[in-house]
Amino acid sequence: MKNLFFKKESNNTHISEDMLDRNNIPHHIAIIMDGNGRWAKRRGMPRSYGHHAGADTLKQIVRDASDLGVKVLTVYAFSTENWKRPEDEVSYLMNLIEEYLRKNLRSLEENNVSLHFIGDIGRLNSKLQQIIREAEKDTVNNTGLVLNLAINYGGRLEITEAMQHIASDVLDHTITIDEINESLVEKYLYTAPHNDVDLLIRPGADKRISNFLLWQMAYAEFWFTELCWPDFTKETLMEAILSFQSRDRRFGGLK
Repeated sequence: MKNLFFKKESNNTHISEDMLDRNNIPHHIAIIMDGNGRWAKRRGMPRSYGHHAGADTLKQIVRDASDLGVKVLTVYAFSTENWKRPEDEVSYLMNLIEEYLRKNLRSLEENNVSLHFIGDIGRLNSKLQQIIREAEKDTVNNTGLVLNLAINYGGRLEITEAMQHIASDVLDHTITIDEINESLVEKYLYTAPHNDVDLLIRPGADKRISNFLLWQMAYAEFWFTELCWPDFTKETLMEAILSFQSRDRRFGGLK
């Protein structure tokens, strides 16, 4: 299925790269890729069409983020709550993730992208798990953009699992209770060692974080847009970064 029939909507902003402060590009950007279904519905198409268009957008935004100097990009592909959706939509999304990896792995390698998967991967079908393991292995030595794909991910689940692993290591005398602090907890998170998020972007009009990277976004800046994810472009990304660069980040202190 190709995204050939509908041009992307625009928010009518005109932003160029020379407007950005290259010394203040957010190190870690997280994106909730929302609005695919609504985008398709507005065009009289099935939700699957929107998801496919969203996958095309992701392919381009990965390149754009890398070109702009972003070091870590974490995208919300499928949440632990998304299993509640109709079975045919869940099946389509799993197949789409597989298709995305098969079609784009070579391009990711050529662009020096290091691919990682965060979430409860063990619940996915065995075929997709194997593809995920191979994709991580094939890109493990790449030194460019780190791309975290959050699949069957939930922020509460991540923190719960981290606590379970820490408790297990205390029982095994690998660590002591006195050693438990924020730095140690972070080592047990899915995203380690790339934890703290600088900028969260959410297209699709909703203004919530939906159980995404709860620990990592403690001091993140948030940016929301009415545009749906399939309409997201490099210009939209630059608009979000420009907004980030206008913020006074104090991390609880004073300047």
